[in-house]
Amino acid sequence: MTPPNPVRDVVILLARVGIGIVFFAHGWQKLVTNGIDGTAAFFDQAGVPLPTLSAWFAALVELIGGAALIVGAGLPVVGLLLAVTMAGAFLFVHAGKGLFIDQGGYEYVLTLGAASLLLAAVGASRFSVDHLLFGRRTRAADTTRA
Repeated sequence: MTPPNPVRDVVILLARVGIGIVFFAHGWQKLVTNGIDGTAAFFDQAGVPLPTLSAWFAALVELIGGAALIVGAGLPVVGLLLAVTMAGAFLFVHAGKGLFIDQGGYEYVLTLGAASLLLAAVGASRFSVDHLLFGRRTRAADTTRA
């Protein structure tokens, strides 16, 4: 059973904002708190290829992507890019350490990556920039398909 549209829209909004805040904070941490040099040094130690370029990519995708989730802009692309950063974190940092985060495991990046993919698939809902810009076209396309 699918929830009514207003409930679905509010749930997606809350999920987007919560996940967006986490990504924004982690992007800020990579860019400002640790700095790109510190992030690149960690990436190098973890075996991430092209550590400086990868640090810039992760920091900007997480910072800008987090903000985009919060306002609901570009969800299909943003969700995929955020999932890619989480796949990288999984492969290079967490994969060999089990599931649980207290042992350095991948539960956190798995959850964020899966949530990012889900948001990419379901979209931003009515309470979003995407809906303001593309909502009418989407509704027209849905009506045409029905």
